[in-house]
Amino acid sequence: MEIILLKDVENVGTKHELVKVKNGFGRNFLIPQGMAIIANKENKAKLDKIVADEQAKVSARLEEYKEVAAKLGGVTLKVGAKAGTSGKIFGSVNNVQIATALKEQFEIEIERTKINIPEEIKTLGTYTAVIDLHPEVECKLEFEVVEG
Repeated sequence: MEIILLKDVENVGTKHELVKVKNGFGRNFLIPQGMAIIANKENKAKLDKIVADEQAKVSARLEEYKEVAAKLGGVTLKVGAKAGTSGKIFGSVNNVQIATALKEQFEIEIERTKINIPEEIKTLGTYTAVIDLHPEVECKLEFEVVEG
């Protein structure tokens, strides 16, 4: 079954992408959940207009993304984690914790899917995450994992 995704779906594809999935998965999960529509002629024609509108909205927000990137450029975010006496963390730090800390400390709301952590974080220390705000705007965020 060929479908058009309306949202990013992990391990399937990204928003507005035309993908093939098994019939049951599309019919019983993706379409009823509002994550996809069937890729027929009318919907494919609508897709071009939807993508153009979406790109216009994102382009309009480009300046806003640049301001956010400039704001995050020189700051160090503090992320609290429970750790043992050797400095090893119980669990690991992920993009959800970074997104929450950004909202609490700087009042900046960024989707967790836009935050990429290049390495697995298992100990206390300073690390760098990459935030993809826009295809043209990418910033590096320094964050420090502290016991807390």
